[in-house]
Amino acid sequence: MQETAGQGRTDGDYSLEPLVNILDKLLSPEGCPWDRQQTHFTLKPCLLEEAYEVIEAINAEDMKQLKEELGDVLLQVVFHAALAEQKGEFDLHDVVMGITNKMVRRHPHVFGEVTVRGTEDVLKNWEEIKKAEKGNNRTGGSIMKTVNRALPALLLAEEVQKRAKQVGFDWENVQGPLGKIKEELQELEEAISKQDNQEKSKMKIEEELGDLLFAVVNVARFVDVSSEVALSGTIQKFMRRFNFIEQEILARGAKWEELNLHYLDEIWEKAKLKGL
Repeated sequence: MQETAGQGRTDGDYSLEPLVNILDKLLSPEGCPWDRQQTHFTLKPCLLEEAYEVIEAINAEDMKQLKEELGDVLLQVVFHAALAEQKGEFDLHDVVMGITNKMVRRHPHVFGEVTVRGTEDVLKNWEEIKKAEKGNNRTGGSIMKTVNRALPALLLAEEVQKRAKQVGFDWENVQGPLGKIKEELQELEEAISKQDNQEKSKMKIEEELGDLLFAVVNVARFVDVSSEVALSGTIQKFMRRFNFIEQEILARGAKWEELNLHYLDEIWEKAKLKGL
């Protein structure tokens, strides 16, 4: 008989204690040498990798894989909490209570007496509460002070633009950033046409390319699309089509160096027609 989600589950099954005990054992003097060598810093790549694998599972709509990847992310949370507990800084209980209290505090329309008219009010209240929590008022310091600079560049650009919008520094509509794209593209083309082997020319191209990307993120924000998700989707699409080309070449017994770009483009178009 196939088990359905949550079937036969009791309150005790929600406990993280077994996983916490495993981490305690791994980090003990009798535990795993590799685990015992880890720090918050050395685990950063692991956390990033696991988070991106969650995104990949979501994109693939693979629920079995998503369940596994979410477990891997959870392991990272418990691991970091265990490391902090060893130093007497905080433990997993503190982490859970912290996020629990935050969710209650940031949903006064559910757990309090605040009335909202829709999602816009919810998001506005969320940001105001967040500012109050972090002491981020406009009378002291920059509104950009608390921006997470560790974000990937596209996400960071989006966050910076949202911060600017909070104080009214924003385009009136999407036509603004669309026009900016045209302007920045022209400036990039000019920089490329004037390039030489000097480092200064390369820096100018880099600057103009950055301006263009920033404008593209602005357009994405206006149409309520994540530029990070959009680019990730395009990359996955490119990889699927490229893999199709590889399979076609292999099936025909050909070699890459024997084929011209026109021939490869024909296979690419075939991949598009197949919906890849």
